[in-house]
Amino acid sequence: MRRGRASARLLLAFTTVCLMLAMGAAAADDGIEGHAFVRDDGSLWIKNRVIVLFGIYLPPSGRQCRDWTSPIRCDSRSVLALDEKVRGFITCFPEGEDQEGRIHAVCYVGRTSFNPGEDLGAYLIQNGWALALPNAPFEYHAMERLAEAQGQGLWGYLVDSYTDYRRRW
Repeated sequence: MRRGRASARLLLAFTTVCLMLAMGAAAADDGIEGHAFVRDDGSLWIKNRVIVLFGIYLPPSGRQCRDWTSPIRCDSRSVLALDEKVRGFITCFPEGEDQEGRIHAVCYVGRTSFNPGEDLGAYLIQNGWALALPNAPFEYHAMERLAEAQGQGLWGYLVDSYTDYRRRW
């Protein structure tokens, strides 16, 4: 008799856990997934939506032109680094929306049910191609400091040259 009750309790517990996992998976699927195109300003175009990477700023870093593409595309180094990373499907989890209707989201490349993927914002910050905004996760700020200390990306060389012509006279 006790074995029957224990089996029934175990079955009930197992069923409850399965239902909770299924509900959690459904809630986790609230993201936007699709093939992404990188726009000139560093935002992503996915399923007719403009998505801005949450918590990062892509500073202007001089223009680099790709003359091997048609049409020739000239972007900042930060946008080119993002464009090189965005391959295949991108999964984005919205964090909010701005007045212009753009969705601010944390986006991942290579995300599957078995792989959490790589955070695009973290990738750009770690390599010195983006700056962490004040509302960014703590990890982004730490990654920015490390990239600066290691001379990565924008921190590694003079981005914009400045000449004070008044000194010549």
